[in-house]
Formats: sequence, C-alpha cells, structure tokens
Amino acid sequence: MRQLSTVEINRIKLLTENSVEFTLIEPTKTGLEKSIMDATGPVRSYLKEKLVHDYDEQYQGQPYKVFIHSYLVNTDNLIPSTASLYRPVTKKGDPRIWFKALTGYVKANDILGIIAFENHLYVINITRIDIEILLKSRIINPLQDLVTQIKSISNFVADELLGLLRKVAQRGPVPAMLKADTAIGRTLEKLLGIDINSSRKPDYKGIEIKSFRDERGNRKNLFAQVPEWSLSKFKSSSEILKNFGYSRDSDYKLYCTVSTLKRNSQGLKLNMNNKINQLLENSDKTEIGDFVVWSLETLHKRLLEKHNETFWIAADSLQIDGIEHFIYKKVDHTKKPIVSQFDILLEQGIITLDHLIKRTASGKVVEKGPLFKIKPTGLGLLFPPSMVYNLLS
Repeated sequence: MRQLSTVEINRIKLLTENSVEFTLIEPTKTGLEKSIMDATGPVRSYLKEKLVHDYDEQYQGQPYKVFIHSYLVNTDNLIPSTASLYRPVTKKGDPRIWFKALTGYVKANDILGIIAFENHLYVINITRIDIEILLKSRIINPLQDLVTQIKSISNFVADELLGLLRKVAQRGPVPAMLKADTAIGRTLEKLLGIDINSSRKPDYKGIEIKSFRDERGNRKNLFAQVPEWSLSKFKSSSEILKNFGYSRDSDYKLYCTVSTLKRNSQGLKLNMNNKINQLLENSDKTEIGDFVVWSLETLHKRLLEKHNETFWIAADSLQIDGIEHFIYKKVDHTKKPIVSQFDILLEQGIITLDHLIKRTASGKVVEKGPLFKIKPTGLGLLFPPSMVYNLLS
C-alpha cells in the first residue's frame, strides 16, 4: 500500500479515536478495470479476527466464492453492495476481494477503510470523504450512526487505578529507586505496590502501565517479542550479535532501530510478506538476506495480550541533590488496539523494532528485546479512544 497522506492519517485517527476497528485497502487502476482487488495480509487478518471470513479454509474456484452483504458509505446515504471473497484457480489461489458498485465510488489508489459490524461490511473512501465533518454534523448521517453504534466504554478498574495515581502525583517529586532508563517505571510500580517481575501479563488488574519521561518525540514501548527461531535462518540473539554487533567502549553490543522504510547503519531492514503473514528482518549482506521471522498472527496476539487496556503515564524528570526525581503528571488511557492497524503502521514506519543485545563481561549474551515501539503520533492510530487525565489537578 502507498504512503498515507497527512489528511488520510488524520481521518484514520478520527475513526480510531471513536473505537472503530477497520482495515485498509488500496484499489489499483488495473484492479478497478478488472473488478478485482488483492485481499492483502492486513485485510485477511482483519476478516478472520472479526469472524467474517477465513481465506485459509476457502477452496479455490468460483463454486467456493463467498458473498457478504455490504454497504458503501456516502456522505448522505449507504449504497447497497455485496462483497465477493474468493480464491481463483490460477495464480496459486491468491485471495481476492471485490465490492459491487465500487467502480463508481472510488478512483485508482484511493485508500478505503473496511469496517465489519453485525455481519455486514461497510466501506468508506478515506481519501474522498471528510470524516471529521460527518462525525461533527448536527444532521445524522450514515457514518455518524455507524460510529455511534460501535462505541462502548467500561471504566471500573481504570477509575480505581486513576485514584491511586492521583495519590502518587500529590506527593510531588519522588526519588528514583535506581539509576537506569527503566527507573521511571520501576519507581512507579513500587509506589503502586505492584510486584516487579518479568510477567508478560498486564500490570494492574488487566491494565498495562507504561511510564515515560515526557520528552518530545520519544517512541513508546509496545511489547517485547523474540523471533520465531524455528522459522528463522538465525537461531539465537547471539547469532544476530555475532553478525551485526559492534564494539563500544568495553562492550560488544547491537543497539539499533530497524524499520520497514530504509536500512539502518548496520544494513538491517524490516520487510512485510503479506502473502504468508510474516514480518522478516533482512540484511543487505547477500550471503545472509532474510535472517529472522515473526508471524504477524503472533505479533497481533502479543499486542492484544499486552495492551487490551493501557495507562500511558507521562512524568517530568528533574535532578534534586544529584538524584533523579519524577513528577507523574498525565495519563493517556487507551483501550483495545485496532489490530489491523498494527501491520499498516509497520509498513508506514510508525512502528519500529529495537535490538538491545549485549555480551556481558562473563561472555553471556543478553537480549532486552526485540522491542516493538511506536512513535507518539501513532498512538491515536493504533488505539481507540485516548482519554487524557491530568493527575495534578
């Protein structure tokens, strides 16, 4: 899919903020002429997760085509349509999708949002339709009505945690319990009475807590996830370090960010293979090429497991008598990430991966990641809706 424009990103963010789960697709000129679109990895994953359709279980050929009642969302009406989901006999049965009446609704390379709701599919032209005007309109319109039906909120545990955080904030500057980048999170967990452990589960009764120094532009940690070694050319972090590590002072390490957009200084880049639903890490060394693999399905499950509900807590950092202190001041409260957006944000370079591999003095190789991180501007694209709480007022 092509790079999204600023206008398209803002419109997508509005849908996400309103708890609308969706996936994106881009019809090409050839596709419109032939009335056919590839059902890309994000589209297939979304339809499967929403229990609409599983292409993996579909046989090839016209007799096995599946039809789903659909609508094309216009500014003032819904255009009745039908989605055709199938796998042709030719071209290895690559999954296809098409919507009746789509040709008159879009132009080539427009970005379409597909929304599954109550066993129907709704298609909205993100490129052409002004979502903000429709959602703010005093006149009820089809998009506004759809979004209203989708919204839902549940806040009992969140209110409880918020109360505890306000008590922490009332203490003013609190000293860090250790000298490290992780001090901000460790200190808050101690103040909240949360046991510090390596559990993959959320921190507080199902709510994940992510603290960060409120410095503009810092990426936020989503989760750590090792590659699927059984599917990978390299079988350990030690092997990655051996091939791409570097000496720094007395350490031998690989601390770097890897993106789908361009290669880093180590020659590393991420590639999406939507046909087999995998994320690949690739080296520019021809003798190495693709060297580790993540299943996108595994990454989706990890995202949902870690961030079903999250408090992103911003704090000011200041030095008092040579000791770092924190003032916990603000919470961004997010719920249920839009899983289909994860793949898109990877493709757009908004979600990246960090290696944090180091060989200790004893010769042991330690990997603190790989960490999947998101740019601050991406939170509103991945999570609906972000409620903001000021802890100091």
